[in-house]
Amino acid sequence: MARLADYFVVVGYDLDKRGGSEGQGHILQRFPEKDWEDNPFPQGIELFCQPNGWQLVPERERPSFFVSVLTDINSERHYCACFTFWEGLDNPQLPKAEASEVDEDEVPGLVQPAQVFAPKSLVLVSRLDHTEVFRNCLGLIYAVHVDSLSVPLETVIGNLLTCVIPVAGGSQINESPVCSLNLSVPQALACDWLLGCFQDQRTITLGAGDRQVIQTPINDSLPVSGSSVAHLFRQLGIVNVLYLFCAALTEHKILFLSSSYQRLTDACRALLAIMFPLKYSFTYVPILPGKLLEVLSTPTPFIIGVNSFFRSETQELVGSMTLDVIIADLDGGTVTIPECVHISLLPDPLLQQTQTALSMVLDPELEMADHAFPPSSTQPSTLKIQDKEIRAVFLWLFGQLFNGYRWCLHIIRIHPEPVIRFHKAAFLGQRALTEDDFLMKVLDGMAFAGFISERGPPYRPTDLFDDLIANQVERIRQEECSPHKVMNHIKELAEQLFKNENPYPAVAMHKVQRPAESPGHNDPKNLAMFPLLDDVTVQLFIDHAAAKLQTAPPVVKAELKGMVPSGPPLGDIVDRHGHVLANSARRLEVVRNCITYIFDNKMLEAKKLMPAVLRALKGRAARVCLTQELNQHVLQNRAVLDDQQFDYIVRMMNCTLQDCSHMDEHGIAAILLPLVTAFCRKLGAGITQFAYSCVQEHMVWTNMQFWEAMFYSDVQNHIRALYLEADGGEQSIASRGQQESGPAAGGQELLGALELASEQSRLWPTLSKEQQSERVQKEESTVFSQAIHYANRMSYLLLPLDTSKNRLLNRSGIGDVESVSNSYVTNSIAGSMAESYDTESGFEDAESSDVANSVVRFINRFVDKVCNESGVTNEHLKALHTMIPDIVQMHIETLDAVHRESKRLPPIQKPKLLRPILLAGEELVMDGMRVHLISDGREEATGALGGPPLLPAEGAIFLTTYRLIFKGTPNDPLVGEQVVTRSFPIASLTKEKRISVSLSMDQFIQEGLQLRSCTFQLLKIAFDEEVASDLAEVFRKHMHKLRYPQHVQGTFAFTVGQSGKTLVEHKTKDKNQSIKTLSKNLVKSAKRTIGRQYVTRKKYSPPTWENRSSLQSELDEDELSVSEELDQSSLTLSSTIRSSDRQTMSNVVERACCRDYQRLGLGTLSNSLTRSKNEPFRISTVNRMYTVCRSYPGLLIVPQSIPDSTIQRISRCYRQNRFPVVCWRNSRTKAVLLRSAGLHAKGVVGFFKSPNATSAGPSQVDSTSLEQEKYMQAIISSMPSYCEPSGRNTLGGFTSTHMSTSDSSDKLRQPKIGALMKQVMGGKEDVPGTFSRGALGQRARVISLSQPRVSGKARNPPGGKWGSIRGSGRLSAYNPEVGNRLSSKESPQPNGGPSEALFLRQQRAYLYIIGDKTQLKGGKQDSFQQWEVVPIEVCDVRQVKNSFKKLIKACVPSSATSEPSMTFHRCLEESEWMCLLHRVLQVSVLVVELLDTGSSVMVSLEDGWDVTTQVVSLVQLLSDPYYRTFDGFRLLVEKEWLSFGHRFSHRGAQTLASQSSGFTPVFLQFLDCVHQIHLQFPMEFEFSQYYLKFLAYHYVSNRFRTFLLDSDYERIELGVLYEEKGERKNPQVCKSVWDYIDRLNKKTPIFFNYMFSPEDEEVLRPYSFISNLKVWDFYTEETLSEGPSYDWELVQRGRQERLAEEVPDKPDTTTPKSQRRIVWPCYDSRSRVVPDAITKLLQDLQSLEAELGLPPEKWKDTWDKIKANQRAEAKLENRPSFNSSLLMSSNLSHQRRSQGVYLPESGVGSSINLAMDRETSTTSTPVAGRPSTSTLYSQFQSTESENRSFEGILFKKGALLKPWKPRWFVLDKTKHQLRYYETRQDKECKGVIELAEVESVIPGTPTMGAPKNIEEKAFFDLKTTKRVYNFCAQDSPNAQLWLDSIQSCLSDA
Repeated sequence: MARLADYFVVVGYDLDKRGGSEGQGHILQRFPEKDWEDNPFPQGIELFCQPNGWQLVPERERPSFFVSVLTDINSERHYCACFTFWEGLDNPQLPKAEASEVDEDEVPGLVQPAQVFAPKSLVLVSRLDHTEVFRNCLGLIYAVHVDSLSVPLETVIGNLLTCVIPVAGGSQINESPVCSLNLSVPQALACDWLLGCFQDQRTITLGAGDRQVIQTPINDSLPVSGSSVAHLFRQLGIVNVLYLFCAALTEHKILFLSSSYQRLTDACRALLAIMFPLKYSFTYVPILPGKLLEVLSTPTPFIIGVNSFFRSETQELVGSMTLDVIIADLDGGTVTIPECVHISLLPDPLLQQTQTALSMVLDPELEMADHAFPPSSTQPSTLKIQDKEIRAVFLWLFGQLFNGYRWCLHIIRIHPEPVIRFHKAAFLGQRALTEDDFLMKVLDGMAFAGFISERGPPYRPTDLFDDLIANQVERIRQEECSPHKVMNHIKELAEQLFKNENPYPAVAMHKVQRPAESPGHNDPKNLAMFPLLDDVTVQLFIDHAAAKLQTAPPVVKAELKGMVPSGPPLGDIVDRHGHVLANSARRLEVVRNCITYIFDNKMLEAKKLMPAVLRALKGRAARVCLTQELNQHVLQNRAVLDDQQFDYIVRMMNCTLQDCSHMDEHGIAAILLPLVTAFCRKLGAGITQFAYSCVQEHMVWTNMQFWEAMFYSDVQNHIRALYLEADGGEQSIASRGQQESGPAAGGQELLGALELASEQSRLWPTLSKEQQSERVQKEESTVFSQAIHYANRMSYLLLPLDTSKNRLLNRSGIGDVESVSNSYVTNSIAGSMAESYDTESGFEDAESSDVANSVVRFINRFVDKVCNESGVTNEHLKALHTMIPDIVQMHIETLDAVHRESKRLPPIQKPKLLRPILLAGEELVMDGMRVHLISDGREEATGALGGPPLLPAEGAIFLTTYRLIFKGTPNDPLVGEQVVTRSFPIASLTKEKRISVSLSMDQFIQEGLQLRSCTFQLLKIAFDEEVASDLAEVFRKHMHKLRYPQHVQGTFAFTVGQSGKTLVEHKTKDKNQSIKTLSKNLVKSAKRTIGRQYVTRKKYSPPTWENRSSLQSELDEDELSVSEELDQSSLTLSSTIRSSDRQTMSNVVERACCRDYQRLGLGTLSNSLTRSKNEPFRISTVNRMYTVCRSYPGLLIVPQSIPDSTIQRISRCYRQNRFPVVCWRNSRTKAVLLRSAGLHAKGVVGFFKSPNATSAGPSQVDSTSLEQEKYMQAIISSMPSYCEPSGRNTLGGFTSTHMSTSDSSDKLRQPKIGALMKQVMGGKEDVPGTFSRGALGQRARVISLSQPRVSGKARNPPGGKWGSIRGSGRLSAYNPEVGNRLSSKESPQPNGGPSEALFLRQQRAYLYIIGDKTQLKGGKQDSFQQWEVVPIEVCDVRQVKNSFKKLIKACVPSSATSEPSMTFHRCLEESEWMCLLHRVLQVSVLVVELLDTGSSVMVSLEDGWDVTTQVVSLVQLLSDPYYRTFDGFRLLVEKEWLSFGHRFSHRGAQTLASQSSGFTPVFLQFLDCVHQIHLQFPMEFEFSQYYLKFLAYHYVSNRFRTFLLDSDYERIELGVLYEEKGERKNPQVCKSVWDYIDRLNKKTPIFFNYMFSPEDEEVLRPYSFISNLKVWDFYTEETLSEGPSYDWELVQRGRQERLAEEVPDKPDTTTPKSQRRIVWPCYDSRSRVVPDAITKLLQDLQSLEAELGLPPEKWKDTWDKIKANQRAEAKLENRPSFNSSLLMSSNLSHQRRSQGVYLPESGVGSSINLAMDRETSTTSTPVAGRPSTSTLYSQFQSTESENRSFEGILFKKGALLKPWKPRWFVLDKTKHQLRYYETRQDKECKGVIELAEVESVIPGTPTMGAPKNIEEKAFFDLKTTKRVYNFCAQDSPNAQLWLDSIQSCLSDA
């Protein structure tokens, strides 16, 4: 029972304390005046009566009513019902005199302008929330006062204060009504009142003729909401309220705004009502007075209501804070959520279902809105019913959210009070909601903690929610998908809620006096003031009632306590939902089998299953299965293992724990905890190592919440056991307890524990004091003993095995209770725990004390928390604190012994480290470190594309002075015998990146490195745990040091063979004195000549653009002296070199350049240096001291007529002083190819401006540009076509048909050049470069080859294009006529008339300058000039660099990806590498065409050392067959790349200085272009594709000195240019790549191309469309068996070793050995395992020679012999043959011989048939794309008869001058052949005619030598694509038969 009202208070306006704008209220009277003992009077009521402030108003306002809520210090809520009315009083501002008059009786009719109205409040304070009753009661008091009823106010108030009603339970029938009634109540009223009681209502009256029924709720745990929830939804809408609901549950701040106080209270009440069963436990103020607004700045969550009157102040306050308040405006219906606030919403299906259900309640018409025949009316329920329906939806929602929560409760104490803990992780894990933000926050919140403490106890009264959780979960689950069933359920729940709130809705016998019509504002009659009440009278009432209550018998209402049912367990729910990761039965079987094998010691079987088990353990079911199996073995006393068993069990445990989160939501770690302390191995000498010392590295052990949950679970088990023993008699419980098994806190066990606790709680009151205290003591001891046990367990898992290493403490983790880091224990423990143990424990000096300290603190903190929560006594707690340090220290001592012994154990058998084979002079820098090679994005090695999984592999990484090598064996036991090798030169390392790798086997996160090389290799390694991290760091430092040496002399090519690894200057006298002197002299004189400007010993860096002008001027000033000095010395080279050094000059002359210049007839350098005047060019020595241009060679080809002084001046116009020099001359047309850098921006305009432009005076620029013109003219004059009398016309007019050209094939080609030029420059019709463009262009180009054009004056160029260099669609803005003119298009005059100089315009220029568009702006062209500029856009070095990076990532991706945007071809396209190749090839082909038609070309791009070099090299390669031989190619590279100063060191980032510039593969791009040409013309190259790959590999490897340094000048300076051959100290160490290739070429045909069969003077014109280009297999292939094959000695030695191993000790005679073997594409070297036919024959020859003991013959000699024999045979047979080809029958056409048989060096070359028909002519063309049918059918062996369709004797005419011979012919339909034999019996076929090649069969005529006496009709001819065969049958019918048979065969095909 409870008082209806605790206090009645009258509050009025305080006239004394008014000041300023705001007045104050004060309490006039309060009853009772003394505080109740159980309920003190709340403070500050006057503030809450007028929340807007106490103010006087000029007009009377209507009375108002609202309820405020105050919360006291004990979190009790007090409801203050405020009834406010206004009383008139004199304006207090008027003078006193007037005021005194007003006090007297008023004169009627007198106007009182000075009167104001003051508020007065009647306040009723209660702990019950009956708003309507309070409204009625206070309204009655006001009515009694206003209408001056006869009842005294004291009586009414006295009755009100003495009214006692039950808190809950409705009314019991046998109860007498308890209500304090005044005796003076009229009789009639008493009867009415009795009537009400008779009807079982709680009816009250205050003695003023009133009567009220109070409906108390049946169950007071359910909130009472009236219709406030429905109102809230109407005001704000579904989504907004759901936001507020989630915000309140996840502890955000919520502020309601409204202009109505009652609405604020109702909204707050509604929000609390829908949160049921959770209770809000933060600040709750439905109406906040204006004076207390600063409460809003509290940091804690709140629900507060504020009047809209204070909106602006509120926003200022909220704005000044962190803006984290959610504002709900009830009047406007909006909810404002600040940006910084993230509200976690309900998990997804629930949110959707809740919204649907709410919408069906609030708007039932919605789902019928679209019905054709809607029901007549579907009105929503009344507000009160709707209110309950909405609440039912939320109750249903909580039923789903919290179902099964009771299965996650741990009961840790039953007596004296139940102590219950909730296992959050298990709950989330079983619901599969560990990731859900909302639920995590709710479970961590205060409201849920309150929910557990209130609803956790197992023995208590239950309510609707308990019933829902216990009995309706199954129903909820079944109804989930059907909204209508959900609605029915919700309506049922709503009914129960309504019934609880309104137990007797039918009876509503309210009778309350209301005041007469409230007095109007203009009512002249002023109301009397509210009188002062008589305290004594009221107090008498109160005392009287109190006495009566004391004498009355106590009301005992039996509390309906009972056991709370738990509902269905959670496990079933989740499994039915299928949220658990399904593990197939097969996987679980694998896990069980593996464990059985381990315990049966079948280790080999276990090892094979291990990878599958580790994969299966990713799934939860498999992990549970593992723990169950292991538990079985512990129970069978099989926990002591041997080393290998122990290792496997530990590995499986680690794998299982690896996938557990730190929360351990599935309880896996919990089940493993007892197992890790059970399994062990004996280490000898009585020392045992337990499994826990090997599974410490998991974050779950550092999570305090995990340990707490484990502890509570164990305590619960023990307490349960305690009572099961005690209550042995209670069979039911005991038997249930015995059924339970397993250490998990779940299932049957939990039911038992809670049930037991419930039973014990029920019995508790019946026990005697002694029994009670005994039980309390037993429970406390149980908890205490568990605490000691856990202190031990925690020390096991937190102390590392090697405490001296302190390894555990280097990572972060333990200090943070919720730590989610990868670690286990850390230093931060030390900082985060306040308690430190007593230092008297005596081991603080131990070296491991820091580990011990932190562990002790962690355990202390744990013990404090759990012991306080579970009520352990202080004495016990102190004892624990003393014990813990000793426990830890004891454990450390045990561990030390274990650690010592475990080190003595032979290590687990890891594969032994394989040693790599090293080159001569290569030394190990760091010995092998054990690592795992992880698979990258290439799928071949992982077995993903079939084949064995070679990766991941375990082995070691070795760092040598030359390479980085991994050598190891695959992890997969099925391929464990194979050896995996990956390596690359250290100099090719382009990127190094740290990674962390999780190895599937060991499940640890390992640190690793990802190393990428520009030889298209990637090493992704993870260091083994035995490798210390500092060692890995040392490895990285050494690697960097080797990759980027300080100077180029630090590279392997220089340091090779030097032990001591330091660079030693040669102090000893050496043979090669002359070289040293030469280089010294050269450098000295160079310094003297160019003075202070350039010469330093540092790396050459060209002056920056800004310094150009100053440099120019310095040079200009010094011009005279420089030229004088030069002139003196320019006549003879010998004048500057002392006679003793003359011989060294011959070295210069012997350089590649000179040999080539002499071959090309570009000038000689005789001993006397006399110049042959009739030669157009001379070899100039102007740069012999490298003074003119540092990056050019010493000897240069310049026009005869240009003196050296001019050259010096000209050179200044060009970048890097790289002026134009001749590098090649066409032997046929005598056109020359020149190379230079681009012009300086300054020189361009002067050079190209119109010659007749006037200038102010002869300036330096003018004279230079004149000299440049002279230079150009000299080049043009050197051309024979220019000197011929007929002038330009000889080769000039491209399109004039009447002009005869010397070469008929030129006529076919000429029209193409214009098209080429337009494509290169970019014309109007250009389309952006795409893959499809190539195909179109190819077709067009082929047409232009095959159709000679006649006078094509108005013809357009071919429609197909190659695409411009940039592929951009812009018209070339510089010189459109060049392209037009070359393609014979007219350029019309601007006025539209015919062009005057048409004839001249159509001339081809003598010199074309290929220049960079960006350099040539503003250049004008004159039609009479003899040179023209072709502006092209070149690819920038940056573009090449970026493209290469993308290409590497495409070919060697770092990780596998399934994204469609990341496929190989997509990445390749995005890299644009093919586009760059296309551009270079396109320009090269254009230049080749121009040179071939007689124009000279000058390539003048960028700095003249990148793209220029690529283009001129490719042009020479395409134009001159010599460069396609071994010698020629070497010479080409030495001349164009090395001598002309391509910056190899800079572009290859070979030293520390060039590290920042990055790797730019310009030379690789050139080699790729050569590879593309090689693919299209396989018979034109003496060298094979392997040769190109070899160069591509070694130009970055730094094994040879050839490709080091940036120019000849730098090489001379270092003394490496002219190294004599005899100087080598170490014969194995080759300094030049060319010598190495020569040496190797003598031993093996690896570099030779068997198909080499060049045509004389053949000019190659490759297709350059992207569709014709292929990805070079150098980028994608790898051989894991032996590593890269480019260090030939290593490969050979490796193969010999492997062969030696493969030879068995004893010959195995029992089983026949198969000759077959499997070839794995990425493992074996295919070219070795499956060699081509010729290589195989040569190998067989060698082995035969060895067997017969003959001296081995060199392969080249053998090859040459065979060729010679074949030539001899060819001559005998008198048939034309290729000059040197073995492939007489390869049927390749002259024009492009790439279509025929192609022998890749790694392919299978069996398609070459050396014994094919001798009589085939070699000039015929092949049928493209059709494979040879003979090879198709040769694999079928069959009987003769079935393949002989028709046979007989025919005469056949032999080849030239051969007679007719009879042969037995067989027509074979199956093989589609006509075969012939000597005789019918002959088995050996003499020849075959392929019917596929037959074009026609026609009757023939007899020819010379035909058989006599045979009629003419018997002859017939067979015409094939190769030749015509003449046949003669025995007679004409026979001939007809043959004709028909052959014809039918052809038609069948």
